[in-house]
Amino acid sequence: MSENPIGLFADMMGRNVKVALDLLPSAFSGFVMHEGKKHFSNMHSGHSIQYNWMYDNFGNPEFINLYKKAKKGQWDSDDLPWDTNVDPENMEVQIFPEKLQPMYGQDFYEKLSQKEKAKMLHSTISWLLSNFLHGEQGALYAAAMTVEATPWLGAKYYGSTQVMDEARHVEVFQKYLDTKLNKLYTVNDNLFVILHALTTSSDWDIKFLGMQIMIEGLALGAFGMIYKYTKEPLLRELLKNVISDEARHVHYGVEALRDFYTKEVPDYKRREREDWAYEVSKLLRDRFLFTEFYEEHFQHKLSRSAWIQMVLDSEIMGEFRRLLFSRLIPNLKAIGLLSDRIRPKYEELGLLRFEGGKSADKLSLNELLAA
Repeated sequence: MSENPIGLFADMMGRNVKVALDLLPSAFSGFVMHEGKKHFSNMHSGHSIQYNWMYDNFGNPEFINLYKKAKKGQWDSDDLPWDTNVDPENMEVQIFPEKLQPMYGQDFYEKLSQKEKAKMLHSTISWLLSNFLHGEQGALYAAAMTVEATPWLGAKYYGSTQVMDEARHVEVFQKYLDTKLNKLYTVNDNLFVILHALTTSSDWDIKFLGMQIMIEGLALGAFGMIYKYTKEPLLRELLKNVISDEARHVHYGVEALRDFYTKEVPDYKRREREDWAYEVSKLLRDRFLFTEFYEEHFQHKLSRSAWIQMVLDSEIMGEFRRLLFSRLIPNLKAIGLLSDRIRPKYEELGLLRFEGGKSADKLSLNELLAA
């Protein structure tokens, strides 16, 4: 966890030294130097750029099918009902359900006035959407890099449409936070470490795995959850459009990596990627400890370690994580990164129960919206 980076790294070393060393520069930048709290972050990626002068290696035929769907599925952010009146502290038309807040039901929360609880609700949705915005910025850059780095022309065609999708997602989340919530949080350290790791990696498949499968897979669960519970009409319409795009993105990642990991890479490389995905899953879980939220509102009421333990033990937050990871674990299984060797580790995290679900490439839009 971000409050103990040395312990985190030591744990990684005990599981896979190669993966720990690969993630060390990112962990140092995020957890020690707190680079994500600065105004700008400069990162350098050493991936090669793949040209094809004969235009004959299109790769998986599904890439072109996705490209055609993406061309028809483009939507204009200006068409959203931006004139909707949004009150982030309205407890009757809650943007995010009060019961899913990490401190809901705790004695110190129940003692707050309705006005103070409304302020908490405003902060919760602002924190969530801020970090989704930061994730979408990472997705924008990762999508652009995969267009350069992927060896398949069909994947380059489709990937170019994802760059446009991600730019639109950054635009709408930034506009919603700026004009409706008027509150922006800095990037969570755990998310920063993941974005740093996949951005700076020289391996094209890490960019696919980290963004298309891990971050986008989690986002599908998160967006579906908020869509299901929010009563705010503008956010519902925004999320419906974003979810439609994200489903294609994760499908793309599954198609790109399924055969690559199960048929092309040697066993040792697949095991490394399996361990990398597990470490990132832990970082993603810890991303939702709401520590920045705690520092703003509750640091004077309980210790940081007590807050984290409360979040981890909370039945409500357990359900919150269930909704998030229900889309991620089936995707890892679909691409061959959920072997018998790694399954007990996911069981320890309480995430293995989701492996029987459908991967994103098998889900309809209605199923994704149903969370």
